[in-house]
Amino acid sequence: MIRYQVELAERSYPIWIGAHAIESLGEELRRIRATAALIVTNTTVGPLYESEAVAAIRRALPELPLATVTLPDGESYKDIERVMQIIDAAAAAGLDRKSCIVALGGGVVGDMAGFAASMWMRGIRVIQVPTTLLAQVDSSVGGKTGANIATGKNLIGAFHQPSSVLIDPLVLKTLPKREVSAGIAEIVKYGVLGDVEFFSLLEREMDALRKLDSDTVSRVVAHCCAMKADIVRQDELEAGVRTKLNLGHTFGHAIEKLTGYGTWLHGEAVGAGMVMAAVLSRRLGYIDGEAVERIRNLVLRAGLPDRVAGLSAKEAYRAMKGDKKSQGGVIRFVVIRDIGRTEIETVAEEAVFETMQECGWN
Repeated sequence: MIRYQVELAERSYPIWIGAHAIESLGEELRRIRATAALIVTNTTVGPLYESEAVAAIRRALPELPLATVTLPDGESYKDIERVMQIIDAAAAAGLDRKSCIVALGGGVVGDMAGFAASMWMRGIRVIQVPTTLLAQVDSSVGGKTGANIATGKNLIGAFHQPSSVLIDPLVLKTLPKREVSAGIAEIVKYGVLGDVEFFSLLEREMDALRKLDSDTVSRVVAHCCAMKADIVRQDELEAGVRTKLNLGHTFGHAIEKLTGYGTWLHGEAVGAGMVMAAVLSRRLGYIDGEAVERIRNLVLRAGLPDRVAGLSAKEAYRAMKGDKKSQGGVIRFVVIRDIGRTEIETVAEEAVFETMQECGWN
């Protein structure tokens, strides 16, 4: 297996990437000396991988107290009610300060399980076992946890680093094509924001990636995790360079809010948001039309939308001002100076509205 270390002093942890990584779950729980474990999963992932996770734990720790809580599947359920469901399960299972929550699922499960772990007894350990491509390359690494409220996405949460991340590319074989495409959006993001050679690799290998070719997936996931680990090492609490990981997310979060969480997958909204960020950057004079089309074409080849239709630009702008990435009501955008080079800036309102109208907003 491939191993990366997220270097955060006493909060450092390993990322394991490889076939059957889930089989190491029991060993990881033994390594951190967990006194009990609670598996958090959902109605889609549980029937596929819960028994495998339990078997892995039982092989290493046959006497470990173990419980499971199963959540409904989908972004529309990423709310405080489900977080409290996890906390209630932790209480029922008797988890103490040396216990561990295991997040077995995609980004929604990982975010809520991590958030619950950050609160239970003022913070217990969590192991991330991501089962979607999006979670494997992005949300499982870095310790950002949270839930949505009516006002906006991930407005409640905490930074709570995992004790380890176990990434098994084999679990992706059960993903619907739409979920695969959603994960690729975050992969494209890494190329646009900081690695032009990786962007070019994606242009060459997109078809193989969408088909989940094992060698291509392993290389791509490992590269994204290495980039994310380095960024988190530099800026754990998103005060500087880590903010660039929000490329496409300002527009994307507005799409999710206005359409109702779950109508667009997160990666779909980010894909369209990256195209809008590229169009905005062209309007600001940073990139030319050729660069915009390279980004748009890669987004489209990933099976993602490149525009919206019928949404209100005014409502979207209000949503952006309430997003957690704005400061003092001022919206900050990740703009593209070139493929592989980005900056964080405030942008004139007129340029934002012109961009949204060009991309299909009303």
